[in-house]
Amino acid sequence: MEMLNTHCGVTRDARGVVHVAICNAGPLNILGSKVTDAVREGLQQLSSDRSIRVAVLRGQSERSMIGGADIKEMAKLDQASAEAFISRLRDLCEAVRAFPAPVIARMPGWCLGGGLEVAAACDFRIAAHDAHFGMPEVRVGIPSVIHAALLPRLIGWARARWLVMTAENIDAATALAWGLVDKVAPEGGLDAEVEHLVKALLACGPEALRSQKALLRQWEELPLTESVNLSVKVFGESFLTDEPTRLMGAFVNRKR
Repeated sequence: MEMLNTHCGVTRDARGVVHVAICNAGPLNILGSKVTDAVREGLQQLSSDRSIRVAVLRGQSERSMIGGADIKEMAKLDQASAEAFISRLRDLCEAVRAFPAPVIARMPGWCLGGGLEVAAACDFRIAAHDAHFGMPEVRVGIPSVIHAALLPRLIGWARARWLVMTAENIDAATALAWGLVDKVAPEGGLDAEVEHLVKALLACGPEALRSQKALLRQWEELPLTESVNLSVKVFGESFLTDEPTRLMGAFVNRKR
């Protein structure tokens, strides 16, 4: 594994797939300020590499992707330092959302609080069969904030309200039924399930996928008419690349 910095490691393959690992952050891959900044910096460094077609975000430890934010650090905060702490986590989530290529959250074990916010910022979420999820903040005297705002979009207001106001955990089966995760892997099959999704994404035009991700992010925030009209220009611009001609030609000329 190539270390981009103390807390962000990367493995690459010839297909343009990178695994971005949160490193040296304890057995649950906890996000303290230093870890949060380091992972954000690593993602921003990789974002300019146009050879990357898919990124898989994971923890170094198999006990979680991200167990949550560092409660020992948070317990010592005041108002000003609390806003600085949560701004760092916001910026990490935004680095995930802004990453040009699709990002897959690989989710074994526990994914709680700030970890679930990072996962929500990913494009896809693949969970292990025994994974658990929760937003425990209100039990330790703070609200769930920043990218917890994505939860109602993913699972609806009632279920998001349940997560952030009861602080109760849910299992992988419930997370799948709610739409919080896209797939739940069978026992021992997490990496195979991630690879299945990777292959599906690699079968698509890389420039088209980058455009689609950017559009989806804008669709989250724009009214419907603006979203539709914006799409017309993006569709036209796709023909500035060779992908439509090459990939449509391959489809038309495929063996039947």
